[in-house]
Amino acid sequence: MKIISTIEARMTSSRLPGKVLKEILGKPALELLIERLKAVKEIEEIVVATTVNKTDDIIEALCRRLKVRCFRGSENDVLSRVLQAAQSVKADIIVEITGDCPLADPDLIRTCLKTFLEGDYDYLSNGSLKRTFPDGLDVQVFPVKVLQEVSTLTHDPSDREHVSHYIYTHPERYKLKNYEADKELHWPELAITLDTPEDLILITRIFEALYPKDRLFSAYDIVRFLRANPELTSVNKDEERLKNYLKITPRSKSVKTA
Repeated sequence: MKIISTIEARMTSSRLPGKVLKEILGKPALELLIERLKAVKEIEEIVVATTVNKTDDIIEALCRRLKVRCFRGSENDVLSRVLQAAQSVKADIIVEITGDCPLADPDLIRTCLKTFLEGDYDYLSNGSLKRTFPDGLDVQVFPVKVLQEVSTLTHDPSDREHVSHYIYTHPERYKLKNYEADKELHWPELAITLDTPEDLILITRIFEALYPKDRLFSAYDIVRFLRANPELTSVNKDEERLKNYLKITPRSKSVKTA
């Protein structure tokens, strides 16, 4: 089996344009994310899935500099973009990470991947089915063949925009696994994803405090740092945003997971 990680990234974000290339400690956020993913040795290849838009030429240039694959596809049909990115390198398993998660934890990704491979699952997530981890540490794992099937089953714009949406909202068809946080990491209301200027401030503070000591600092390091400095978490608090993060809207009345 060939295991790859896809990173969805584009420059035309509405809330924070160009967010994936915002500089943190002198490096683009996307570069910091790739640096962390390269530490997951089980991942054979990283493929940045960006769009054919001219504005994303700069993302492709960064990929060339960092010597990682870049696939360019549809801006709105993200499902097809990720699927074709995986097919372009003949992948079997996708570890899906979004470009707005520069704090993705290599150890957590490794654990999620191990759990998926040891079980009989079609899909594993630590955030889509039930949020227990901070938002920004999200990991999704699924076979390429499942995404290929989904691509033939739905043309719903929501499914095409949100890559795995159809999978985790059809528990009657797919065997789902929700990977939950332990007591120390359980902090679902914490937002450490890069979506707004305020997020950039918070994420920068985290990198400034932890990166010089350990470039691959863990989710535990992040949580301990923010517990010790609670005033930092008020920077990007937004009640409406929080409701959206914690909202699970499956098509069926209940999502049953393994």
